[in-house]
Amino acid sequence: MNYTNDPVCIKDLEQIAKGAMPSGAWGYYDSGANDEQTKYDNMSAFDSYRLHPRMLRDVSTMSTETTVLGKKVRTPLGVAPCAMHKLAHSDGEAATSRAAAKNGSIMILSTYSTTSMEKVIAQGDGSTQYWMQLYVYQDRKVSEELVRRAEKAGFSALVLTVDAPMLGRRLVDARNKFNPPTHLRLENFMDPKVVNDANGYVPDLAWSASETFGATFGANGDQSLSWENGISWLKSITSLPIIVKGIMTAEDTQLAIAHGCAGVIVSNHGGRQLDGALATIDALPQVVEAAGDKIEVYMDGGVRRGSDIFKALALGARAIFVARPVLWGLAYKGEKGAYLALDLLQKELELAMMLSGTRDIAEIDESYVYQPANRWVRYAPGARHAAANQKKLLAKL
Repeated sequence: MNYTNDPVCIKDLEQIAKGAMPSGAWGYYDSGANDEQTKYDNMSAFDSYRLHPRMLRDVSTMSTETTVLGKKVRTPLGVAPCAMHKLAHSDGEAATSRAAAKNGSIMILSTYSTTSMEKVIAQGDGSTQYWMQLYVYQDRKVSEELVRRAEKAGFSALVLTVDAPMLGRRLVDARNKFNPPTHLRLENFMDPKVVNDANGYVPDLAWSASETFGATFGANGDQSLSWENGISWLKSITSLPIIVKGIMTAEDTQLAIAHGCAGVIVSNHGGRQLDGALATIDALPQVVEAAGDKIEVYMDGGVRRGSDIFKALALGARAIFVARPVLWGLAYKGEKGAYLALDLLQKELELAMMLSGTRDIAEIDESYVYQPANRWVRYAPGARHAAANQKKLLAKL
């Protein structure tokens, strides 16, 4: 397909990016784990939820403003963490940051950013929330240094990724023998004073052309991390709110509440970790039910249309994050393309709201989504048994 004008939907951006990016970079961004069942389920599961619109509502004025962690945002649509944006465009995360600021919500920066956290947050306009995604390493001093830098730079929350004690097996990357290009630098592992100097790497976390990104991560991630030794440790070194990313069950939601987390992100890592796991939109209801009013629930995974965002909001998500669409936009036109991806989704959300008879985010609830009776998620064991298991779970703390 020949695009002479701006693409008009996320699927257009995907096709453009696939043609524009080197096969290794495309494969890294696009691939899921093993047979990619969960990656595709993330997208197709949205189609199983039907909208239940109301008519003759006054929708002459409308707003997508909401609050996240008690702070106002212009939209519940934010940018999920994803490594190495410079694979898509030379401006990388700096361009994404400017696009996110223009969009007016939240950007979660990956630990494995190819632009330093200080440079990324400096692109903001003062109203955008920046959260720092974090892994915990065997040498916890490395993780602690990242936390200290994030605090100093002005990040307002930490997002602890908990679904990756090691990287999932991504067959596309294995076939491509993917290595990050040698000119890229993981700047968050460099002394910020010498961030443009290759000698600024933390030595045992550096990678080169002869070391795969996955092998480097696997050699340093703390596989002993647990609720008991992880969250309590993190809370002991920071006062920033802690959001746990990778939660898919009611049971783990209860544990996040018990350990004082500020929020959970329903996520299966874009289908890149445990293949065969539930789609995130299917896991969302049991997490929301278990969360009640004690903790905020967000989600990512498979969002390709504004109506997907509407459905997630109706099922109880407070904010929805996207990664691949933004990267496709970057590959298309850098900052302009990244913003286009967010703006397409934002405008589609606004249209879905108007056509469903809702004027603001607070009006969107489960009554606007029809869940067919044969959907497994309606009878999710985690949600059904959460109350019965709660005492047993809390007794172990």
